[in-house]
Amino acid sequence: MTAPLYIALRFATHRKRALLLSLVGVVFGVAIFICTQAQTQGFAQYFINSTIGSSGAMVLRTKFQPRYEGLAVAAKNTTGATNRRNYFEGVSNVSEIMRVSRQFSNVVACAPVLRGNVSARAGFENASVEIYGIDPAAQLKATDLATQIIAGKFDDFSNNTSAAIIGYKLADFLNVGAGDAIQILSPGGEYWRFTVAAIARSGVGTVDLNRVYAHARVAQRLLKKPYQASMIIYKLRDPSRAPELASHFEELFQHRTESWQEREEGNLQIFFTLRVSAAITVSLIILLAGFGIFNVLTMSVLSKVREIAILRSMGYRRIDISSIFLWQGALIASVGSLLGCVLGAVLTWGISKVPIHIRGLLYTNHFLVVWDWRHYFWATLLAVVAVFIASYVPSQRAAHLQPVDTLRGSSL
Repeated sequence: MTAPLYIALRFATHRKRALLLSLVGVVFGVAIFICTQAQTQGFAQYFINSTIGSSGAMVLRTKFQPRYEGLAVAAKNTTGATNRRNYFEGVSNVSEIMRVSRQFSNVVACAPVLRGNVSARAGFENASVEIYGIDPAAQLKATDLATQIIAGKFDDFSNNTSAAIIGYKLADFLNVGAGDAIQILSPGGEYWRFTVAAIARSGVGTVDLNRVYAHARVAQRLLKKPYQASMIIYKLRDPSRAPELASHFEELFQHRTESWQEREEGNLQIFFTLRVSAAITVSLIILLAGFGIFNVLTMSVLSKVREIAILRSMGYRRIDISSIFLWQGALIASVGSLLGCVLGAVLTWGISKVPIHIRGLLYTNHFLVVWDWRHYFWATLLAVVAVFIASYVPSQRAAHLQPVDTLRGSSL
């Protein structure tokens, strides 16, 4: 008995033009799905890497004490909110917290930061900025600051306590470059002069526009703070586990601890919405291809009524007849998915070379893409499901044809 796969190939080549159009729909649907997901995830991943590289994967900040509960730590409730607490400005016992933190396997490095809001002036321009008082050596280990320098040298900052590092957008606004001077207005109303030792570009617009790095001791005197640090930033081996570690650190140290997921929740939701929207839109292409396959297989059943009846009279069971048309769908799904994945990879590579000019939330000169096998998996799975559904109804219709009635010409 001839195998159903061989018969499926013979039936499929009977309507070549219609089959080709259906195949093209699957190919382009899979390819565009892969390409759009690579783009949307590429921009999201770039933002995540940039914000983690600039502000850490986790931040430990203000000390707290639960109200009316003695020294017990208030746990978060199911909505993510915390019970009422009394907060105290600054981080207490910084050295001890950092020493204990380094014992956790997921902690790569940590660095103390003293942050405050000040005004920066250069020439006739003024800007409200955040000053970050840092320990240069610790900051290099906990962030990507060294690789973000685009002008000047980090060593010039490390060796000069009156030096500062500013974001490139702030430098453009103040019209200053490496080696120029800026003035910082202290809370006491005095202007402190700093030399711009280097200019950094993190890739995150708000950081590049508002941040000024200074030495911790200098920042402490400028801000007139009695404590050494207002927060500790952490670099983690696995940033995806930051929420669990942040919750544990809150209980352990009694300081408000925030993961990067919580800090950037709003932006992450925007990127997620864009990915889902793009996936739904592109899925319509594969859905339309499924309708085309449904029509092709339905017409194939109508045109092969007599052949189906002959096969049934030769001993083919209903499941054998059904498998013939399911095999046709499987062939379309397999070939379409394979060609679609290849085309998707080519389109993704081509898109990554397209020049663009983004200077808002992100900084990039070309489209950002991510090479992720899951894009190919989900595109293939979507195509297989759509084609199977489109093939199932015609296959069942063919399987229930009665050979005697068909040969008599009374069927359909």
